[in-house]
Amino acid sequence: MILGIDIGGSTTDIVGFKEDDLVGFLTVEASDPLTSATGALGSFLNEQEINLSDIKRVAITGVGSSYVKKDLFGVETVRIPEFEAIGAGGAYLTSHSRVIIVSIGTGTAIVYYDNGEITHLGGTGVGGGTLVGLAKAILNVDDYEEIVRMASRGELHRVDLSVGDISLDDIGDLHQDITASNFGKLSQNPRPEDYALGIINMIYQTIGVMAAFAGQIKDCQDIVLTGKLAEMRTGQQVLKNLKQAKFFPIDFIFPEKAEYSTAIGAAISGS
Repeated sequence: MILGIDIGGSTTDIVGFKEDDLVGFLTVEASDPLTSATGALGSFLNEQEINLSDIKRVAITGVGSSYVKKDLFGVETVRIPEFEAIGAGGAYLTSHSRVIIVSIGTGTAIVYYDNGEITHLGGTGVGGGTLVGLAKAILNVDDYEEIVRMASRGELHRVDLSVGDISLDDIGDLHQDITASNFGKLSQNPRPEDYALGIINMIYQTIGVMAAFAGQIKDCQDIVLTGKLAEMRTGQQVLKNLKQAKFFPIDFIFPEKAEYSTAIGAAISGS
């Protein structure tokens, strides 16, 4: 069995592959990188009821992988460059030969996969860290699940300025309901729930537009979202709205197991 471990800034993901089949996956909270990697490995062995002798190789990636200097538990451990793992994982989950992969973690990385060739296109510091940081500063809430629950009861028109708020007509191809300014309408006595939705909307609009620009650069309309935040329904809807606005010829893809995409890519690259 080949294991892939993505050691992130806040969580560590681990998956297992046996004869090209995905056989298990789990996530552990990160404390420090080495403890997270060993803890994830130990928990995986216990959950899957397998022995160390069943593991051929461990492939690690992510920001915390640089702290792992030796083999884990005596098992051969190889380090996979994070962008390579992002590309390989996104391609595996979609089975596309050409695709833009957007990995939403603490920040956001954008990678282009073209028939096995992987190119890092760039990214943004806007991501999960932004979500939790802004919610803590504005709402005094830093629990991810609570932020999402609050946003589900929010009303965006209380915080965001739309084209319709500033013009009686469409502006070019910008329709009345398009966002003109995130957090540009704070005179409507917004509630905490409205702020929560406004934060999520701003983050996903930023990520979506950057991904769309990357797609235009590479003439590739297929964009796959990976990482834990790719599975958030509210964020997915923001991206679907962006697609429906028809600014760009894009197709956002939300695959199953998106949270484990980078760990999957590490295992594939390390096999």
